[in-house]
Amino acid sequence: MADPKGFMTTPRQDWPRRPVEERVRDWDEVYVPGALLPIISEQADRCMDCGVPFCHDACPLGNLIPEWNDLVSREDWLAASDRLHATNNFPEFTGRLCPAPCEAGCVLAINQPAVTIKNVEAAIADRAWAEGFTPPRPPDRLSGRTVAVIGSGPTGLAAAQQLTRAGHTVAVYEKDDRLGGLMRYGIPEFKMEKHHLERRIGQMRAEGTKFRTSTQVGRDVMADDLRSRYDAVVIATGATAWRELHVPGRELTGIHQAMEYLPLANRVREGDLEASPMSAAGRHVVIVGGGDTGADCLGTAVREGAASVTQLDIYAQPGEERDEDADPWPTYPKIYRLSAAHEEARDLRTAPAADADARLFAASTLRFSGDESGHVRSLHLVEVDARRRPVRGSERTLPVDLVLLALGFSGPDREDGLVEQLGLALEPRGTITRDAGFATNVPGVFAAGDAARGQSLIVWAIAEGRAVAAAVDRHLTGSTRLPAPIGPYDRPMSV
Repeated sequence: MADPKGFMTTPRQDWPRRPVEERVRDWDEVYVPGALLPIISEQADRCMDCGVPFCHDACPLGNLIPEWNDLVSREDWLAASDRLHATNNFPEFTGRLCPAPCEAGCVLAINQPAVTIKNVEAAIADRAWAEGFTPPRPPDRLSGRTVAVIGSGPTGLAAAQQLTRAGHTVAVYEKDDRLGGLMRYGIPEFKMEKHHLERRIGQMRAEGTKFRTSTQVGRDVMADDLRSRYDAVVIATGATAWRELHVPGRELTGIHQAMEYLPLANRVREGDLEASPMSAAGRHVVIVGGGDTGADCLGTAVREGAASVTQLDIYAQPGEERDEDADPWPTYPKIYRLSAAHEEARDLRTAPAADADARLFAASTLRFSGDESGHVRSLHLVEVDARRRPVRGSERTLPVDLVLLALGFSGPDREDGLVEQLGLALEPRGTITRDAGFATNVPGVFAAGDAARGQSLIVWAIAEGRAVAAAVDRHLTGSTRLPAPIGPYDRPMSV
């Protein structure tokens, strides 16, 4: 604890964002380049080095937050990088994409703004790369055992890196033409530039991990063939079966799933397309769904030049402060948050009829109507109460040319044949069944991440990858020294 009074003398200061008018004209990350390091040591000084650091429990990775806060406050970046990477394979991802449940569990957050843990994490990761603190770590010797990992999202990559470093020969199978899963084609560039992803993949290649892109297990490679070729298989395909909106008019053209829309915008950034065939340019856009994926659609549509963008959230607008009865500290509270995309929509007035920024809260879609050519032109909605019951007389209509459904995901995609070919047992909600050791009902086959847990946060995805790697290592060798930060039945803190 470098400054015992830091939390009393230093106010919270977040990584500043670039001006809205500037950043919506490009796809670069929203933060001011180089503006984090000058402020981060003092921000780390605000950590109180609590006797019981609840930030540990709030983060499924078990990040050693007080330790690396202290090291950053002393500007010992090498030691800080070592402590950070001891629990997190990809802190530059989580430092940009995680909603920071650790900050909700910060003891300081009981009555003050929390420590900027997420910003400190990003600063350490970026400094580590700049200073060469993250060289490849290939194993000293090979075990002679082989593992196939299906899926290259954060769970698959974390599992593959841990198993490779343990000495096993690992091949990662990815159905898309590039690696990264949703981090590649689901996360917009303005939230995380893809060079961060490429850098980690380069590190993993140098360590010995093999990658097979454009290979869909269940179609291009039969699941049984893969199982017979490897000593163990890890399924980390994610929860890509999107939820549907069953209302009249859904069949109209111009209504798309968010994960049909976002990958096309990312492919434009990759240079695959000159323009997205679903571009929001000049269109009136309505996003159905109030979560992070909806916000990603919002920021993308703004950058594409939409005529208007409105986001519908079925929940009531939350308050500015934590509700101690519903979400007591140290649980993650449901409060009003202004993401970069919502800040942009607010300042640019993309949705004049919205309650706040671009969002209409407590709004439920009733039906769509279209023109004579079958294209959607109107969205009919109604206000709902806390039990999602329609409020009489609250119906209204929004003009729309493009509707994006961001309603979440229910489990792994069944269309590729992987589940059926292996004969995997499923939970009633559609996720893959597994036991306390991450093993499925099929010998030698393990499941981790959103495919088994259900949709969750990136920190849970990485924690699942690390934990399943330990389970596979134990299965292959009889014991393991790999860390297992969570079990398959662990859940976030709640009341």
